[in-house]
Amino acid sequence: MSDPASQLQPQENLLHLIKKDYEGVDSTLCKGCGHDAITASIITACFEANIDPKRVLKLSGIGCAAKTTNYFMNQSFGFNGIHGRMAAMATGTSLANHHLIPIGVSGDGDTASIGLGNFSHMIRRNLRICYLVENNGVYGLTKGQFSATADRGTRQRKGAPNPWEAIDIPTLAIQMGATFVARSFSGDRKQLAPLIEAALNHKGTAILDVLSPCVTFNDHEGSTKSLKNIRANRDSLHDVDFIPVFDEVMTNYQEGSEIRVRMHEAGMITLHKLKDHDPHHRRRALELLEEARENGKFLTGLIYIDEEAPNLAEIENLPEKPLAFLSDEELRPSQEELDKLNASFML
Repeated sequence: MSDPASQLQPQENLLHLIKKDYEGVDSTLCKGCGHDAITASIITACFEANIDPKRVLKLSGIGCAAKTTNYFMNQSFGFNGIHGRMAAMATGTSLANHHLIPIGVSGDGDTASIGLGNFSHMIRRNLRICYLVENNGVYGLTKGQFSATADRGTRQRKGAPNPWEAIDIPTLAIQMGATFVARSFSGDRKQLAPLIEAALNHKGTAILDVLSPCVTFNDHEGSTKSLKNIRANRDSLHDVDFIPVFDEVMTNYQEGSEIRVRMHEAGMITLHKLKDHDPHHRRRALELLEEARENGKFLTGLIYIDEEAPNLAEIENLPEKPLAFLSDEELRPSQEELDKLNASFML
């Protein structure tokens, strides 16, 4: 007979870590905030993906979402930058050490307003990062003003409706060249955690737009990003599961009911198709997003993926040894090498 006490021991992953090893400090966000549900999905994804916390770099800017990185993986390195500059920090750290696994957590204001320029150019370079946007359509730390992702016509608790068109983050990400684009909902951990796990194993820029209702400033009647409205109008493309490469049991679903997308380094993502959508087709992905917008729907799931595009480290031909660890002797060319380099520029 098995020892009853052993059955009470927390489950370990392949690194002999338990889920508690992926936790951070207690959250100080509003009770019921969708961001805390996202944190729980990040913890689950990193635990199940056997991510070494000491290889993770946590990045954030300013806002309620920026606090999230303090609530998971307290053994990891972290950097909290100024408002809107997280994408620029991610680019610099990726060049300095491309062996780290960056997890960036941003808000809709931090990404789509003040940080939009940095965000767009980070995507163009296709650096490796799992970039989550905790999207609630408002500035929570400054009392609920509309952000750039607030839908036109949505209402604040008090005041006039928003007159401006929203920036749709998945659409922008695909147009700018992101190689992994998904959307999910903070309250759907069954879908969100596997998407995060897949994003962590993608070799390029993975953008996850996560709808996360603000219970204090944007969860009322008339708000398109309220909990009630999101639940009523989200349209799932597929059920998502992530299967590591070392797991021999791949699937037991009926043939033809899934699409399997190979991931670089650590596995594949399996999509149980509910609709006729192939996430490899960029144009169709954009069309689906536009159709959903016209119908007031939120499309969720893996929207687009490109597994073959080279990432920043490959494009820049970075050495295997990270730049951050190169010695002065390795970085400083000899006089002979400098002469050759200068001669190559002569006509």
